[in-house]
Amino acid sequence: MKQYIVDAFTDTPSAGNPAAVCVMDEWPSDDAMQRLAKKNGLSETAFIVKEEEGYRLRWFTPETEEVLCGHATLASSFVILNYVEPESTEVRFQSRSGLLTVKRRGKLFEMDFPTYELTEVPVTDEMADAFGIRPIKAILALDLTCVFAGEEQVRTMEPDQEKLIRLPGRVQNVTAQGRETDCVSRSFCPKDAIPEDPVCGSAHCQIALYWSQVLGKKEIEAYQASARGGYLHCQLLDNGRILISGEAVLEREEEVSL
Repeated sequence: MKQYIVDAFTDTPSAGNPAAVCVMDEWPSDDAMQRLAKKNGLSETAFIVKEEEGYRLRWFTPETEEVLCGHATLASSFVILNYVEPESTEVRFQSRSGLLTVKRRGKLFEMDFPTYELTEVPVTDEMADAFGIRPIKAILALDLTCVFAGEEQVRTMEPDQEKLIRLPGRVQNVTAQGRETDCVSRSFCPKDAIPEDPVCGSAHCQIALYWSQVLGKKEIEAYQASARGGYLHCQLLDNGRILISGEAVLEREEEVSL
């Protein structure tokens, strides 16, 4: 079986967030997909099967099946629209998070994602201890998103992974207002055996929504300040959804077996 390794939210190989993408004729067992995801060792491996109405898309971390993944969806659309249906400009994925539509917009791939209700929660000593810096605000939705006073705090922090595991949320995001972009962020995923996700698209369903409310604007330019780094162009819609756009580049193709 052919597997594509695609770097998402970048136009430069070995930057952005890498995802493995497997396009298959039929579903293997869940155990086989989980084994391949663990062998790949990437934050996400995406599995795609063609169905009557578009494609079915599933995402696996090295430890578990995920409910939503942005960068692997972008990588999957890059593969479908470049190698499977190069004449198409749109692909529709059925997923655990419902219908996800991705459109090609020049060099960008525009993903239509859901947003989540944001609930402010108290900042705790456990949060300050885990991050090594006390947040000025904490927001809980699918993930925990902690807001910090400045961009430099986000860029330089070295959180304690074991202590992050004890915090609420699927992922523990940190964010601050940016100097050159509207916001900067980082995403830590120790509960999925991923110390840091290089560029987390699904986290920006929450991060971009927060900054949209704070800054009073519908379009948010975001930068994920990991070692690999990546840019996300976010547009909040009036129907409770968000358009997240980014570039992608093929790193390599390889043959794998399940």
